[in-house]
Formats: sequence, C-alpha cells, structure tokens
Amino acid sequence: MGKGANGVPTENNMAAWLLGVGNLPPLGPHDVRVSLKAIGICGSDVHYLKHGRCGDYIVKEPMVIGQECAGIIEEVGIEVKSLVAGDRVALEPGVSCWRCSHCKEGSYNLCDEMKFFATPPIHGSLANQIVHPADLCFKLPENVSLEEGAMCEPLSVGVYACRRANIGPETNVLVFGAGPIGLVSMLSALALGAPRVAVVDVDDQRLAFAKKLGADVIIKVSHKMEDVEFEVENIKAAMGVGIDVSLDCAGFNKTISTALRATRSGGKVCLVGMGHCEMTIPLTPAVARLKIKMMVVLLNTWPQCIEFLMSGKIDVKPLITHRFGFTQKEVEEAFETSARGGNAVKVMFNL
Repeated sequence: MGKGANGVPTENNMAAWLLGVGNLPPLGPHDVRVSLKAIGICGSDVHYLKHGRCGDYIVKEPMVIGQECAGIIEEVGIEVKSLVAGDRVALEPGVSCWRCSHCKEGSYNLCDEMKFFATPPIHGSLANQIVHPADLCFKLPENVSLEEGAMCEPLSVGVYACRRANIGPETNVLVFGAGPIGLVSMLSALALGAPRVAVVDVDDQRLAFAKKLGADVIIKVSHKMEDVEFEVENIKAAMGVGIDVSLDCAGFNKTISTALRATRSGGKVCLVGMGHCEMTIPLTPAVARLKIKMMVVLLNTWPQCIEFLMSGKIDVKPLITHRFGFTQKEVEEAFETSARGGNAVKVMFNL
C-alpha cells in the first residue's frame, strides 16, 4: 500500500495485501490456520482506504483491512480439540488478552489490550489465509453458507445493540438509518419478537429495501436539523404506538436529537452508528426521562447470530448485493462500489 507525503495511504492505492502462507505468524498451540473464502466490506474499511482514518483511529503504516470473514480450517494447533481441518467457520475479529480484570469478569469486549481486525495498527482479514485463536472461530452448521458466516460480524452489531436495549416481544422499536447496520438491527429486533419496528432514513431506495426485508413502517426524513420537531411528530404518528427503544444506527447530530425527542419517557436510546465523532445534542432534558446507552465492542454474539441464521429467524442473504473476486482490479472495484452506496448494501469478496 502506498503512502502520501504525510504518511497517510494514498487514495489510488490498494489497502489490502495478498498474504501467502510464508507471511503468516507461527501457529500457536491454541490457534488455527484458516483459508478465508468470504469477506465483507465494512464501512470502516472504506474510511481507511479513502481517508486513512476512521474516527480517532489513524493508519500510520501499511495495514491489511477487512474484518467480516468466514473460511475453512486448514490446520489446527496441537491443543485445539473443538475444530478440525475442513471445518467451515465464522471468525470473531476481536482478540482480547484474557488476563485483565475486564476479561476475568467476562467483559472481554472492554479489554484495554483488545486487538481487533483492521483497527490500526492491527492487520485485518482481507487475505488468503490468517492465523487466529481457535476459540474465536465458530463452526457453521451445514445450512449456513460461508457468506452468511461472514455476515455474522455486522449482524452481531444489530444483535448486541438489541441486547443492550433489552428488546423483546413488548418493545416497539425505531431504527435510524437503513444502511447495513440499520438493516441488521431491524432484522435482529424482529427476530427477538419486537411487535412493531419502524425505519427512518433520507433515501427512498434504502427505505423501500427495509420495507421489503420486513419493516412495519418506513419514514423518510430530511438532512436538515431545523426539521427535527416537525419530523418527531410525523414519526410518532406513523409509529402509532409509543416508541420504547430507538436505535441510532447513523450517529449524526440530527439522528440522535430526533431519537431523544421521539422516544417515550422511560424508554431507551442506544447510539450504534458513528457518523460524527463529536455531536452536540439536547442531553440535559433527555437524561431526566430516558435511559441512554452506547454501543461498545461486541460480546458473545456469534453463537446467537449463527442460531438465528440456522433457524431462519434472520435471513441476511438479501443484504449481499454485490460479489467480487480477489484480483487487484476487483478489489479496487469492490471498494468503489461500496463507497458509492446507492443500491450496494453489503459488498462481498469470494476468494
């Protein structure tokens, strides 16, 4: 990957390396070597490629991107008993230390030493093969494809957001954003029994797609902050019932401000998306009547995601709208497709 004069990767060069077996780290006793077969493009991957950063994380040296992945076990470490060569697995991308107080208390997602795929300076998974801890590789049932396995990473965001907000059969949910994360959050809420789920977005095409996937209500809004009060009333009217939980999967000043106003007193607002690193929001009046939660790194979600996929409660296949191979030309085209948005929801590499 090339660098510009300031050390940031230049926009015209690839931010994905093709790694051969010879470049892999040694196989530890509790590790497995995986041939990756399906890798999805995450929004953060696009940010790193186009801007050399995502939020406060800055690419300062060449880095392999990619974090949504599944593949086939090629080799197992001497102490690995749960997996064998030939097993198809979905990979959880965050490797914690298992020694700190957070890890010992079961909150490994809060580990200060967390090494998460494609988060500088940690290399990601857009490669032919990687070595990964066996306990972070989850065997896929026969009726779950490798592409669906790769979708467990974005689906985990939706599942964990719903878990954080305690969404269930008595929870009416409002989702802001009909992008990949908004859609998997909507699907997760429906799978958990939410009786009514509405999706808000600025794009008609995305809203129509959300409706096709099962949204009970779709609501178009504008980008303008001055429209918030008017749109809050429209959202409440379209919902028809009190909004128990709002999931902000966009993360902008306007979306979080709207969520705080639209959610019923005693309800919850969960910030999932990170559109803005810094936001100015009406927090003081909100904290007096709402429970506000923030998303953190995922925790114990892969087994539930695989169960949802295996049982058919969630179907992520319609979200995979574009597929590419793994030549340099195809990698560049895939990232351009993902960055353009439009009808591209999830772009997938098939290796």
